[in-house]
Amino acid sequence: MQVQAWWGIDWVIAGGKPEQARLRSAENVLAISREQGFSQWLAVGTILHGWCLGTTGQPAEGIQRLLKGITLSRAAGVKIVLPFCLMTLAEVYGQAGQPEEGLKRIAEAAELVETTKERWAEAEIHRMRGTLLMSMHEYAAAEDNYHRALAVARQQQAKFWELRAALSLARLWGDQGKPQQGRNLLAPVYGWFKEGFDIRDLKEAKALLEAT
Repeated sequence: MQVQAWWGIDWVIAGGKPEQARLRSAENVLAISREQGFSQWLAVGTILHGWCLGTTGQPAEGIQRLLKGITLSRAAGVKIVLPFCLMTLAEVYGQAGQPEEGLKRIAEAAELVETTKERWAEAEIHRMRGTLLMSMHEYAAAEDNYHRALAVARQQQAKFWELRAALSLARLWGDQGKPQQGRNLLAPVYGWFKEGFDIRDLKEAKALLEAT
């Protein structure tokens, strides 16, 4: 059963899946965790459920669930995936039109990464900081963070995070009148993938490449 809980979490974290499918997966994690008494997975599942709610048009409810889940995680002594969880809270704050709050959570996540050395989501943390800064019209700072995200993803050979960072930077360059530069960046990363083309990020990358 513990494997089932982790599989559901992995499905949600993978990102790019249809939003309602991700929401159902988060709900499955909660159900299994409650049934089996997995307090740690219940905390993480609450966070992922809040993230899914927040990214499907319910940011206020999502923030409440995320905050509850993070509190439960800390009470249970959970540190694994906590930087990622703080990053999801930052994303939902951005969805709620509160990028400043989001940046506070990103700063907390980045500090925790340095403490725990859990770096698997480090690239995405940088990218999310850039996205929040973009919403505040801090374009130079956003670009800098997208570059940082790319550098970390490449160092870790984390192709999915590299794709997301390249896609964000290509969009920024497109808005700045440099679509070819964005295409040159994005095309090789997109070309690396041989499957999974139903994933949202790959669909968006393909659409951007076809438009330039």
